[in-house]
Amino acid sequence: MSLQKKFADGSAAVGVVGLGYVGLPLLLAYAKKGFRAVGIDIDAAKPQALLAGKSYIKHIPGEHVAEALAAGKLEATTDFSVIAGLDAIILCVPTPLDEHFEPDLSYVTDTVDAVVPHLKAGQVLSLESTTYPGTTDEEVVTRVEKAGFKVGTEIHVVYSPEREDPGNPKFSATNIPKVVGGVTAACLDAGVALYESAFEKIVPVSSCKVAELTKLLENIYRAVNIGLVNELKVAADRMGIDIWEVIRAASTKPFGFTPFYPGPGLGGHCIPIDPFYLTWKAREYGVHTRFIELAGEINRGMPDYVIHRAMEALNSRAKPVKGSKILLLGLAYKANVDDMRESPTFALLDGFKRLGAEVSYYDPHVPVVGPTREHMNWAGVRSVEWNEETIRAQDCIVISTHHSAFDLQQLSAWSDLIIDTRNAMASVGTPEGQVIKA
Repeated sequence: MSLQKKFADGSAAVGVVGLGYVGLPLLLAYAKKGFRAVGIDIDAAKPQALLAGKSYIKHIPGEHVAEALAAGKLEATTDFSVIAGLDAIILCVPTPLDEHFEPDLSYVTDTVDAVVPHLKAGQVLSLESTTYPGTTDEEVVTRVEKAGFKVGTEIHVVYSPEREDPGNPKFSATNIPKVVGGVTAACLDAGVALYESAFEKIVPVSSCKVAELTKLLENIYRAVNIGLVNELKVAADRMGIDIWEVIRAASTKPFGFTPFYPGPGLGGHCIPIDPFYLTWKAREYGVHTRFIELAGEINRGMPDYVIHRAMEALNSRAKPVKGSKILLLGLAYKANVDDMRESPTFALLDGFKRLGAEVSYYDPHVPVVGPTREHMNWAGVRSVEWNEETIRAQDCIVISTHHSAFDLQQLSAWSDLIIDTRNAMASVGTPEGQVIKA
């Protein structure tokens, strides 16, 4: 039976390698569509949780896991040998930057090396990790062919960039259009069959490189525009202008303008990292991507700007940063999720600590800091409790992430100094001088 027929009639077995914020929703989507969905992760805690019917990602209900398990459609393991019994293998692994802001593809290459020994003719292998143009051809195809498979006839290799937006209620894993590029025309056909069996709309493109650059363009567009508005925020503040009011006014234009909002820095896997994959690759072709690098420089400087604003505010109250109690509200990188990846709050925690402040955080979505690649010094630190005594004991509150769970009326009543990086306090009547926008 052909791959296309298996995907069409629901008899295919689909494997997802890497069960994080991208992989888990994808795995559950295929299980919900009635496919045998097999999750693979080297972190044994994730398969164990899934086999117990539990979710380890806050915005993904455990009931969804339990339902897929009860239906007999969900499997999870650390054993890569199960790949031999699958029709499709989708790779959703991290692609971070190293300390020199250059791509670290070790998760991709290590995963492909673990997958290849278990491949069999007739499968489709898809990479979803965000990366630079050429990765699929250079790192995936070469390894598959080295193992003796002919790509396009025996193994179909495709690239289809993830477009997850954790916590966004408007978009699920399957109602966001899915871009797919194949190494050959036959690969593309197999990739389209794989994804159209679960996604509402497929966007085929002419090559894996086009699909890879499509994802980077999406995130570069956001990074550059956020960098622009962050730079304007600093200029507007010096001029005594509220940048948030300016953005609201500009947003009334019905054409030619899309609002972007300033903040304490960039978070999440995509925007702080992905643009530099293109910057690195472009150098190979003698191209200097100045817009991307400038936006990155501005956005990376935002935590220092917030710290400087806090220092000025404390100084105006005759308080040095050293020895001051500073509480950061929100450790997750965006509102109403538990995703800490690349959160600028970590840079704020580090910065205030270096200056001698007694710094802590409050986040109902992240009660304790889990292990991270870059911020192991904070692993195990717990969120403070939200109560009047704790808030009044602080010399300064910094709103880093605007969770809807925050009681801003209580915050205004209990705190004398609030550094607001998200315009969260705009809806609250506050005394003059209590809130400093940063």
